[in-house]
Amino acid sequence: MRVLEAVPFTTVMDHFARQHPYDPQDGANSNDEAEGHIRNAQAALRGRWHRVLLDGPEVMRVVLPWHLGEDGEVELIPRTGLTVADAARRLTRLRAAYAATNPLCAAKLARQAAAPPLPLFLSTVPMPGPDYEHLAVREGLIHLDGLHRMLAWATAGRLAPGRWTPAYVAGLAPADVRHGAGHDQD
Repeated sequence: MRVLEAVPFTTVMDHFARQHPYDPQDGANSNDEAEGHIRNAQAALRGRWHRVLLDGPEVMRVVLPWHLGEDGEVELIPRTGLTVADAARRLTRLRAAYAATNPLCAAKLARQAAAPPLPLFLSTVPMPGPDYEHLAVREGLIHLDGLHRMLAWATAGRLAPGRWTPAYVAGLAPADVRHGAGHDQD
């Protein structure tokens, strides 16, 4: 992880609102749910946000919460969660049938496969709520927004070593940023 800078919550929300506007008329738009996760992270982690760059393998280790596949027939991610790498392997196994059983989720994944790398929004702990309450992994990098982006990039081979993805992370401990902005972290 390359920590770039500490940022105030207003910066995080301004960026999210510009890049991910909520449209209640669009049934595929779940940006209101993602905004709720980000606001929960702000409340739970007392405003410790950082803008970072994540190497491809780091993104592959992000933990994704329960995902029903946009109300499709096949649950993509179980309640216990999966890493991006594990979910991408599952998606690859399901690929042919998944588009038929989960057309909205498959369409979101297809749209994101070649999309520019918009920042991810992550936390260091799970948030309250049904999507996170049964996660087996309780710390690390946990998804707040960007599930379809990460899965699409993983299955398209875009998360290789040396490929950096921007992210906002809530809850980094002081030890995680001890070397200062712009330095790689172990």
